[in-house]
Amino acid sequence: MREDNQLIVITHLSQLVTLVTGFGSLIIPLILWATQKEKVYNMDTHGKNIVNFQLSLIVYFIICIPLILLLGLGLLGFIVLGIISIIFPVINAIKASNGETPTYPFSFKFIS
Repeated sequence: MREDNQLIVITHLSQLVTLVTGFGSLIIPLILWATQKEKVYNMDTHGKNIVNFQLSLIVYFIICIPLILLLGLGLLGFIVLGIISIIFPVINAIKASNGETPTYPFSFKFIS
């Protein structure tokens, strides 16, 4: 296994592709993780964290849809989740570049 912090940082930042294309925040990290998890040191841990975070965001967005009818709380939820989906990948990419293993809060463990 080789150590490649740059690829791990790119994997974290690839979640932000949704800002440009409107989709892909789960697909691109999933592909990078699946193809590189046995070649790059710590890619498996980082990839699992990223995929769990993205799947958790999808669940939270689905929960916000019916909450729109309840005094517009779903709209507030969409805004908060949008901010979280931008901030945490950037913070964790910085941590990954320093060699730390970042965690994503409020993530369900779909893949362990």
